[in-house]
Amino acid sequence: MKKILVIIVAISMGISTLARADEGMWIPLLINKNMAEMQKLGLKLSAEDIYSINHSSLKDAVIIFGGGCTGEIVSPEGLILTNHHCGYGSIQQVSTPEKNYLDNGFWAMNKDEEIPVEGLKVQFLQYMKEVTAESLKGLTNDLNETRRDSMINANNKVIIEEATKDTKFRGIVESFYGGNEYYLFVYEVYNDIRLVGTPPESIGKFGADTDNWMWPRHTGDFSMFRVYTAPDGTSAKYAGENIPMKPKHFLPINIAGVDQGDYAMIMGFPGSTDRYLSSFGVDQAINLSNPTIVDIRAEKLRLMREGMDANEAVRLQYSSKYARTANYWKYFIGQTKGLKRLNVKGQKQELEAEFENWLNHNPLEKEKYGQALTLIANAYEVIGGYVPARYYFMEAIYRGPEILGAANKFNKLAKLLHAKKEDPAAIQEAVNQIKEGVDGYFKDYNDAIDRNLLASMMRMYHENVPLDQQPAYLLKMDKKFKGDYNKYADYVFAKSMFASKEKVTAFLAKPNKKVLDKDPAFEAVNAFFANYRNMTAKTNEAYANLAKGNRLFIAGLREMNPETNYAPDANFTMRLTYGTVQDYYPADAIHFEYFTTMDGIMQKEDPDNFEFIVPAKLKELYQAKDFGPYGDDGVMKVCFLTNHDITGGNSGSPVMNANGELLGLAFDGNWEAMSGDIAFEPELQRTINVDIRYVLFIIDKFAGAKNLIDEMTLVSEKPEPADEVIDVNTNAAFIEPVVVQ
Repeated sequence: MKKILVIIVAISMGISTLARADEGMWIPLLINKNMAEMQKLGLKLSAEDIYSINHSSLKDAVIIFGGGCTGEIVSPEGLILTNHHCGYGSIQQVSTPEKNYLDNGFWAMNKDEEIPVEGLKVQFLQYMKEVTAESLKGLTNDLNETRRDSMINANNKVIIEEATKDTKFRGIVESFYGGNEYYLFVYEVYNDIRLVGTPPESIGKFGADTDNWMWPRHTGDFSMFRVYTAPDGTSAKYAGENIPMKPKHFLPINIAGVDQGDYAMIMGFPGSTDRYLSSFGVDQAINLSNPTIVDIRAEKLRLMREGMDANEAVRLQYSSKYARTANYWKYFIGQTKGLKRLNVKGQKQELEAEFENWLNHNPLEKEKYGQALTLIANAYEVIGGYVPARYYFMEAIYRGPEILGAANKFNKLAKLLHAKKEDPAAIQEAVNQIKEGVDGYFKDYNDAIDRNLLASMMRMYHENVPLDQQPAYLLKMDKKFKGDYNKYADYVFAKSMFASKEKVTAFLAKPNKKVLDKDPAFEAVNAFFANYRNMTAKTNEAYANLAKGNRLFIAGLREMNPETNYAPDANFTMRLTYGTVQDYYPADAIHFEYFTTMDGIMQKEDPDNFEFIVPAKLKELYQAKDFGPYGDDGVMKVCFLTNHDITGGNSGSPVMNANGELLGLAFDGNWEAMSGDIAFEPELQRTINVDIRYVLFIIDKFAGAKNLIDEMTLVSEKPEPADEVIDVNTNAAFIEPVVVQ
């Protein structure tokens, strides 16, 4: 029976043009273009107050935390606030079964108690600068994409060297608008970072996977660290004589609370969006790439959870790994639903038809951009044939069983051992580098889980990737073990040194190329990498054509609409997004308030479900209404919503008011807008933020860490409101598509 899709569109009457969330993760250097609109919404600051290289500004208080999150400085002594899930790996790293900071939390009552976290770093942006002309120097229109990229990379290398010469800074040049513009970013990196405080998981991860991406939310998603420097204030590795950092700027904290319509803005480092994705790309995401990723991750999560549920020590080992895998497993499920429900492919096709029509009426522009969509369409046709193989390699091998990842780290050593002329010094250096990670790796390793992962990932790879795209190694193993991948995994784990710390340590004491070459895990990972390189070679031309097509399409789109201020896609560089505090209507007859309270925590409490356990002390404080100065007329608010445009990487970002004072920390998006990285929907897009008053309440009343409160600057008055009160949802309703069988 045919399925008939009945779409009832959104009804939105009487909505002010200012009321709609603005799409855009804006470059702070160019924020002047947006200042008039921001000030209409209520902003009290100047562009220089937000981003300046001549004096301290908000950008000096916003940092890259670790490898993929944002944090902010909130005291004159380098105190950092970020999300609990951003600090999770570091908290786990310094935890032991005897000192389980994930379960029990941790609070340093003085600086001597703060815990160094080896390998953790933060980065401060010094400045950014447009370098498009320098990056594209010497390029001509007749260059193929390979040569073009090579010349750009060479140019960018010179730009970075000139910018960072004789400094401790790190530089990077990033492309914008599909490679039509380039910007230099210069960072200072700090390596002595110490854990200061974290609530227990029952607060910092309340709701866990069930509530992930969902509203209403009741998660105290925050943790605290501190930046240390050498006594002279320069960046330095951990040392006993290091001192707390004296930052250029830190954020005051506003405890007056938020109301609907209040101006708010977020600065941070959003990771990746694809707003210029074509209809062909949307189709591939819905039907190929997303389902593949979801299927693989679902199996990985099942096997990890099975091992974690059976053993408390294993749960501690795998908590961070499980959370990382689960986060985007759920995300891709939601994204696929959102793309279908909002008919994003259809919207993209309409834009592409408009673009083609514009070209047909403008011969000069057609000469420049006429091949864009053809290049894109043809590229996706080629790439589509390799999508399962590509994602099975990435998810089931590269991010799959840890035994394969451990073996892969020995490739540099293998090359040195096979060199015609042996270099003992280089070999020893490679051995020493590997040794540094051995203890940390095996601390959080469980061979039973990993054995099951190896068996399952190999089976799924063989069943779901076309046979002619599989490595000969896998076909050989399938035949040898007659399709029994449990027996195959038993064989690998019995013979490989990479499942045993003792065997790895013994090998590193006396490296031998024959032993390494014969190791079944090393043999397996090399076979899959070689196969992936071969597959990549077959798709290189298609990806090059796709890049060219996208670049031409985006350039043409901006030329077609010269009055439109297009925001560039996110690429983990500093951005600012602005909007207001807002509720929303996710579906017909459903309204979500813009804030949650501790009442919701108690309503969700389930002592038999680790995701919804409420600590006894938190219950006592709730029952006594002992909220200190952080309550709101006897109510303790926990989280609130804004209509900001954010994505992964913005986790931990400061949510600031019109004066640049901290209101909360961004930590999630809402389920109804999971398609947002590809298509921004202003009526549905919401950012979930933990209220800074709940953060302070936990630090002060729950943890008793008044020492941390005392070093912050608290503000108790709200900024003057904007001239116009904004309500994004006036008379608005949205009804989901209905599928009738």
